[in-house]
Amino acid sequence: MNDTPANTSGADGIDPKERVGAAFDANAMLRARELTWQALERIRAQIAPGMRESQARELGQRTLVEMGMGRIWHPLLIRFGANTLKTFRERSDGDPELGANDIYFIDMGVVWDGHEGDSGDTFVVGDDADMHACAAGARMLFDEVREGWRHEGWRGAELYRYAQQRAQALGWRLNLDIQGHRVSDFPHAVYRAGDLGEFAGTPAPGLWILEIQIAHPERPFGAFYEDLLV
Repeated sequence: MNDTPANTSGADGIDPKERVGAAFDANAMLRARELTWQALERIRAQIAPGMRESQARELGQRTLVEMGMGRIWHPLLIRFGANTLKTFRERSDGDPELGANDIYFIDMGVVWDGHEGDSGDTFVVGDDADMHACAAGARMLFDEVREGWRHEGWRGAELYRYAQQRAQALGWRLNLDIQGHRVSDFPHAVYRAGDLGEFAGTPAPGLWILEIQIAHPERPFGAFYEDLLV
C-alpha cells in the first residue's frame, strides 16, 4: 500500500511529530501501557447491570487513585448502550443504567511516572449476539490494522484506509472521526502531532495510539478499542 513517502524529518532525521521530551523512556512507556490496562480491567470487574454511567466513572476515578496514578491526561470515559456511538468529544446522552443485556466501553488516558498510557476496550453483559460480535469486531479490526503496520510499514492514512475497507467488508461502520494520536512523556500535546490517520510516515513504535470505533449497521450501539502501537 505504500506510496513514495514524504520527507518531513528534521536535520536529525526525527519527524517533528515524533519528538519526545528529555525525560522520555521507552520502557516507562511500556510500563504506563501495562498499568493502564491493569486499571481498565480492575474497573471493568466492578461494573455490573443496574449501575449508572456516572457511578461507573466515580468508581473508576477511585480505582485510579488507589493504584497511585500520577494524573489523568484525558477524562475517564465510560459509555453505556447507545452512548457507545459517541466520540471522545461528545457528551453522553443522560445517565443511562447498564441493562442485563447491554454493551459498554472504557477509555482512559492516565499518566504513570511522567509517561502517558491510553487504553480502551468494549465489554458486553448478557448474551446479545450482535453486541458480542461488535465488541469482538473492534478488537479484530485493531489487530488486523496493527499487523499491517508491523509487517508492511503502513503509514497513517494507509492504516485507516485499510480499516475502513475491512470494516465495510465485515459489516460494520467505521467512525473516521476517530483516527488515533500521539503519546509520550507528559504532555504529548506540545508536539502538535495531529491524528495518526494524517501522519505522513510509518509510525514509530511506542509513540502512537491506534483507535478503532465501529457501529452496528442497524442497531444503536458500537464498540471501541485502542492501544499503543508496539
